[in-house]
Amino acid sequence: MTDSLEPGTLDIDAVSVVVDGRPLVHEVSLAVAPGEVVGLVGPNGAGKSTLLRTVYRALRPTYGRVLVDGADVWRTPGKRLARRLAAVPQDHAGDFELTVYEVVAMGRTPHKRPFEGDDSDDRALVTAALTELDAAHLADAPFDRLSGGEKQRVLIARALAQRAGTMVLDEPTNHLDLRHQLDALRLVRRLGVTAVVALHDLNLAATFCDRLCVLDAGRVVTMGTPAEVLTPALLSEVYRVEADITAHPRTGVPQVTLLSG
Repeated sequence: MTDSLEPGTLDIDAVSVVVDGRPLVHEVSLAVAPGEVVGLVGPNGAGKSTLLRTVYRALRPTYGRVLVDGADVWRTPGKRLARRLAAVPQDHAGDFELTVYEVVAMGRTPHKRPFEGDDSDDRALVTAALTELDAAHLADAPFDRLSGGEKQRVLIARALAQRAGTMVLDEPTNHLDLRHQLDALRLVRRLGVTAVVALHDLNLAATFCDRLCVLDAGRVVTMGTPAEVLTPALLSEVYRVEADITAHPRTGVPQVTLLSG
């Protein structure tokens, strides 16, 4: 399953979200090119999850629109959209009374007719996705009895089995240990998909993302390459912390070191 997919396009066009009179996202625009990985970063409450929910149709924008492969997601039939766009949400809402294999197999639903069973290709894709996320040994386990990290890997595997050219991942490294954090983000890069990934860890974001989009209070503060975005001034302004930014001695990727004083 490491073969590249045909990457899509994602355009977030002046999206605003107002809930109960409270503005959560304000006129955010972001165009993601085919095969590009964009990191969505910012402090808690910045609007990252709210924005991503408008992309995978969990929340309708108050203003603006989201386009996947040039089509408005709210005007695209759900099954057709699911063949183009896969999502890994932040929470595990609705813990499924299903086995891990059955949860991952849900990713194949957009490609099937109603009530159509799994064929050998479906089974191979599900097994390969579980293997990629180091979860093949969990295939027969009840999903609702897994640890948080195990559930996260299974949900990423489900998105992988979906075989969509565009992915949105909301804190995909939550609950994962260091090895599985790296494995998950390496996988996104290796697939060659178009992706927007919300991350708290700025060093991971700098390592795996082509560009970073910084949100604060629902607005875009800045956007650019990790080297352009990650500066002491930016971290002071947005995160209210002091930090040094240095180039990694082996990769040259900017690394954030927080200063305790």
